[in-house]
Amino acid sequence: MNRTKWTGTALTMVMLTSVLVACTSKNAEPAATNAPSSTANAVGAKKLDPVTLKIMVPGDRPKDFDAVIQEAEKRMADSINVKLDVVFVPWADLAQKTQVTLSSGENIDLIFDAPWLHLTQQIAAGSYEPLDDLLKQYGPNILKNRPQQMWDANKFDGKIMGIPNGNSFVQGRVYYVRKDLREQLGIAPIKSYDDLIKFAYAVKEKVPNITPLVPAGQDVNKGLSEGAFRHYWADNKENIQPSPALSESLTLFTRNNDGKVYNLFDEMDPMVWSWIQNARKLYQDKIISPDVLAIKDVMEPAKQGKAAIITSNDFGVKDDIQKALKSGNSKAEFEAVTLMNLNKGAVLTNSLQYNFISVPVVSKHKDRAIQFLDWANQKDNYDLLVYGVKDKNWEAVGDDQYTFKGDGYTWFPYVWIWNPTTDRQDASQNEETKKLNKWTADASNFTIDKLSGFTFNNAPVSNEISQYTSIEAKYYSALFNGVVDPDAYWAKFKAEAAPLAKKIQLEEQKQIDAFLAKK
Repeated sequence: MNRTKWTGTALTMVMLTSVLVACTSKNAEPAATNAPSSTANAVGAKKLDPVTLKIMVPGDRPKDFDAVIQEAEKRMADSINVKLDVVFVPWADLAQKTQVTLSSGENIDLIFDAPWLHLTQQIAAGSYEPLDDLLKQYGPNILKNRPQQMWDANKFDGKIMGIPNGNSFVQGRVYYVRKDLREQLGIAPIKSYDDLIKFAYAVKEKVPNITPLVPAGQDVNKGLSEGAFRHYWADNKENIQPSPALSESLTLFTRNNDGKVYNLFDEMDPMVWSWIQNARKLYQDKIISPDVLAIKDVMEPAKQGKAAIITSNDFGVKDDIQKALKSGNSKAEFEAVTLMNLNKGAVLTNSLQYNFISVPVVSKHKDRAIQFLDWANQKDNYDLLVYGVKDKNWEAVGDDQYTFKGDGYTWFPYVWIWNPTTDRQDASQNEETKKLNKWTADASNFTIDKLSGFTFNNAPVSNEISQYTSIEAKYYSALFNGVVDPDAYWAKFKAEAAPLAKKIQLEEQKQIDAFLAKK
């Protein structure tokens, strides 16, 4: 899923930092001055004719969502006068449902998309409205709440085709580890991948009815599969990463920040192959869940206390996951373990965000859609939509933290309004998690990727990408979770997909070379 994030992805981060606020674009400020009086909460704002915006986002509808929307509509009634028809799509159905919605021309005003979903494909297909002019006219808060580096790195052919939703330059990646089981087994805190796997084998041997490891098995979350997840860790010394054309697939990859695209079908990288082979061993040894490809959401076995380790985007353990686990076993507890290289400059970043909200070209209310998002980017309104009704669903902890009350509302700002300026940190997280969140928000901690600001135009190979991704869905997650024999299935995968991958690689390299030549 990577909703954030995490997942995904993604990939799923909670922070507020003065660093990013200080980096906010000076170029965005004039938009606030020139904005029309229709912006919500503006003094003397004129009440507009009523419209209903249809919005499509991933996830499950929170129990108290209707009450939150009712309050939001009440606040908007005397200004932008918007009502909200929010459609939640289960993560497992997200790719197909949103694809069908966009290709059918169904009237929709805002829709979630992401580089790991089909953002670039839909941009190439002409599904989304360019937002530069609309944001200048109606989105002063949207513009000022995101630093210029974020805007610059998340344009497509120089245009804003979706509003980036995030608040960091690198997404946190962790394993959720059952701390109570680790301590019960007398195992020291986990500091390495080897430590993690030793813990998994100890669980298999000594703790019945608990699956040692549940990575993501759904194709939409393939970056969270056991083998692929390892490219985030410190032992990936060559900085192997998915290439921009297939942003969640290691089949086409970059390494060493050299501006070149490599192809696993041309030559299998030894490190990647070791990840695939290791996943196979873990699956055969019954460390990885035998049902890994059928589990739609790894958080469910986590909440039910049936998993000792799961893969996740975002630092820390989400409060709702921890509470759900403890509701079944008060002594149970997850801890978050990251194996990322935290040394200054060790991690590459292209500043590309993991989640976007776009305006389909078919929308009849494009201006109102941006006005609504601008309204939602104001602090009090952001608090409402992100955390729910104050003192019922959440409590403020100072000016920049929050804590949820009960389970009536869940955290999902990444699907529509997440930004680094109005966001709060989860007060339930430990100090180490808060420190890591601040680390991801400081661009100086990272090496800027040569390809930062590059966006792949997939129009010349859109058919090849469509065909390739359909083939990849049959093999990738199965291979990287060890479900199938690596030699036999890689050969099948290569026979079907290699010619398509080669065409994509050549077009991508052509575009990258042109991009780098202009820098």
